[in-house]
Amino acid sequence: MVVAAVCVRLGMWQLDRLHGRRDINARIRVGLALPARPLGDLLADHPATALGFRQVTVTGTYETSDEVVLYGRTLDGENGNHLLTPLRPSEGGPLVIVDRGWVPFEMDTPPVGAAAPPSGEVTVTGALFPPDASGGDALTTPTVSRVDLTQLSATFGEDVLPMYVLLAEQDPSQPNGLPRPAPLPELTEGPHLSYAIQWFAFATIALVGLVVLVRRDVRDQAGSDATEGDGAPGAG
Repeated sequence: MVVAAVCVRLGMWQLDRLHGRRDINARIRVGLALPARPLGDLLADHPATALGFRQVTVTGTYETSDEVVLYGRTLDGENGNHLLTPLRPSEGGPLVIVDRGWVPFEMDTPPVGAAAPPSGEVTVTGALFPPDASGGDALTTPTVSRVDLTQLSATFGEDVLPMYVLLAEQDPSQPNGLPRPAPLPELTEGPHLSYAIQWFAFATIALVGLVVLVRRDVRDQAGSDATEGDGAPGAG
């Protein structure tokens, strides 16, 4: 009985996670469906942390000397890396980290000259995403496995917007086609529903097994009582 209860609880937990994932996906779809707006206009009305998955435009100049490689990313089945390049907004404010997209795996030493951005002012358009992690120490090498904006702020020694831009378009465009803009992450519900079904199945198996054991014990006990009754001495 305890095993079945635990399995049911785990199944309910997976359903809670499924509902949470669906809510997040719904918010992402709503944000991405809105037209792009200048980042400065949005920041005038909302804190940056409330702008996740909004489409924005930012005009500024790339700080290529502080570029960081986000390694181990694939595109169309090809191994490679992404380039995280700080953009200094023309209107002032914190640096904006732009994930400029994918480059081949061998391009792993920033700044990547073969994928250098235009040297002057650019306007980027893309979606704001929250970081993968937060709180890391300043980098000792310009290569990371996840986006940690707190870590990048400590590395650069200045404020960084707490959301990064996943680049979709840039004006002027890249002169040689690299980096290739990364597609938006696929919105899935994850394995939570299948896990929940498995836990409920385990609970059912446990309950059925318990019933079988109880019935067998009852049958065995009844057989034992009958045997004892047959072997008892008759009344004189």
